[in-house]
Amino acid sequence: LCRQILSQRPQRLIIVDTSEYYLFNLERELRLKCSSSCELICRLMDVGDQKAVDDLFNRYRVDTIFHAAAYKHVPILEGQIREAAKNNVLGTYTMARAALKHQVSQFVLVSTDKAVNPTNVMGASKRIAERLCQALGNYGSTLFTVVRFGNVLGSRGSVVEIFKSQLKKGGPLTVTHPNVTRFFMTIPEASQLILQAACLSSGGEIYMLDMGEPVSIRYLAEQMIKLSGKEIGTEVEIRFTGL
Repeated sequence: LCRQILSQRPQRLIIVDTSEYYLFNLERELRLKCSSSCELICRLMDVGDQKAVDDLFNRYRVDTIFHAAAYKHVPILEGQIREAAKNNVLGTYTMARAALKHQVSQFVLVSTDKAVNPTNVMGASKRIAERLCQALGNYGSTLFTVVRFGNVLGSRGSVVEIFKSQLKKGGPLTVTHPNVTRFFMTIPEASQLILQAACLSSGGEIYMLDMGEPVSIRYLAEQMIKLSGKEIGTEVEIRFTGL
């Protein structure tokens, strides 16, 4: 998302992350691409830290916030409800309130298709975040926009990366259920569509990105085994772990 934003030549790009490692690597990469007309600022910060958030907005005039900070791993969050609420709900609320207070023009919440009739803690926490943004849109000039999409190929924790890792070890490839399907898109596609939704928005909308046709996770596992030159079942097993 930062790479895509940088290509639009902003006057200033402020990147906030809690991961020192990823922030360091991203800053090093973007410094090489950043033109002299763009000010690049990287801050190690928790979006739930009210004082730190206020300090950031007091220092810098911000036009648009792309809020992608969230815990996303479904099984982990099932047993970590407090952390899911603290980051996904309260972190969003803190940033959204700051956007109103400092008269930020637009706040774009990056959400998930799992927020639709949520059946897990992660989806429920993101649905609450969506509703908070929609409610806060009635209290100021900030335009609040929600963008939902499914799984992103190659992102941290995506099933493709898990399958690659499992293949390196000789398997098995773990699939929750033989009939489970997921929607997929690439990182550049997702980032471009988030920016497009921001441009189209007049505030209060929830955009659901067209993810194409659902993909069978079992079929994906089978194809990855075949493409690696291995035999399904004899050389690399597919193991169903349960939903």
